[in-house]
Amino acid sequence: MGKKAAAKNSRRLPQNAGRAPLAANEPVPVVGAREPCPCGSGRRYKACHGREASHAPQELVLRPFEGLPGETDWVALRELIPAATAPLTLRAEALAGAEGEVPAVVLATVLPMAWPALRREDGTVLLGLQTQSGSGDLSRDAGDALARALAAPPGSPVPAQRPRPDSPRLQDLLDPSAPLELTLHQDFGFWLEDADAATGEVAASLERANAAVIPTERVQAEGVVSAYWCQAPEKNHLRWVMTHDEERLLDALARLSAAGEAGLGEGTRLVGSFRAHGLTVPVWDLPSTMTAADCEKPAAAFAERLAGALAASGPLTAEERRARAGLVNRQVTLN
Repeated sequence: MGKKAAAKNSRRLPQNAGRAPLAANEPVPVVGAREPCPCGSGRRYKACHGREASHAPQELVLRPFEGLPGETDWVALRELIPAATAPLTLRAEALAGAEGEVPAVVLATVLPMAWPALRREDGTVLLGLQTQSGSGDLSRDAGDALARALAAPPGSPVPAQRPRPDSPRLQDLLDPSAPLELTLHQDFGFWLEDADAATGEVAASLERANAAVIPTERVQAEGVVSAYWCQAPEKNHLRWVMTHDEERLLDALARLSAAGEAGLGEGTRLVGSFRAHGLTVPVWDLPSTMTAADCEKPAAAFAERLAGALAASGPLTAEERRARAGLVNRQVTLN
C-alpha cells in the first residue's frame, strides 16, 4: 500500500480505535456530535450514544440564576450588557478537581469564539455567560463549563458540550455569601492578558468585537438595582431588570401609565418590557442627549412610585386595563 493510500485509510480510523471499551456500568462521556463515541463502537457520537442523549427530555428551568447573589445582574450579564466581568468566589469543594492553584475565577459576558470557559496560561479561569445553551438550564450549562475549566490545564479553552444531567449547577459551585460585583467595560480588552500585544487574527477579531459594542452604563441611585442605560444610534434606552411577580408588576406599570407617571422625565417613554429567565425587564426610550447620570434622580423617583403602585390592591380601571393590554402586546420574550 502506498503512502497516500495508507494516510487516507488512517484518516478513516476512529480516534478511539484500539482503546479498551468502557465497562458495562461506566457512564459514556458527552463529546462533540461528529467525534468518535467514547464507548469504543467506532461510530460517531451522534449516531451512537449521542442519539439517546439528543432524545433525552431536557430540563427546563425558568429562573436558572435564582438563589445566586445578584440574580438580576446575572440576567443583565446574559442578555443586556455587551462587555463586563465579575470575580467569582467558589465553594471550597468546587476546587477539589482543579489542576494546580487557581489564582482567580472571573465571570464574563462573552469570550472569544463564544467559548463557554477558558483557562489562561496563568491559571485564571474565565467563564462566559453569553453562550449557546446545551440544555434547558443555563445554570447547569455554566456550572459544567466552570467545572471543566477548573480541571483543564493552563492555556486551554473549554469547548461547548451538552452537560450531563448530574453536572454541577452554578449554585453548587459558587459561594452564596459572596456578592456579585460587576465591572462594565467599553471594549473586550479583558479577553487577553495583554490586549495591546494582540496581533494577526486575534487582533482583527478583537477589533471587530470592539466595533460592535453598544456603550452601556449602570444607573447608580438609591432604590435602583440592575438598571442599565445604553446608547443607541437614534435614541438611548434604559433597561431595568426586576424581580417582582410579573402579573403584579404589569398591573403596577399599567396604573402608572394610565396616570401619566410611567416615564423618567421629559421626552422619555415606557415602551414595553422583556421577559428574560423568569424576570421582567421594563424598557424606556430616552432622548439621545440623556446620559446615565441624567437617569439617576428620575429612576429613584420612579422606584418610589412603583412601590406605591405595587402596594395597590384594587381592581384596574378601564383605562388601566387598556394600558396593561398595550404593555402585554409589546412584551418580548428573550428565552
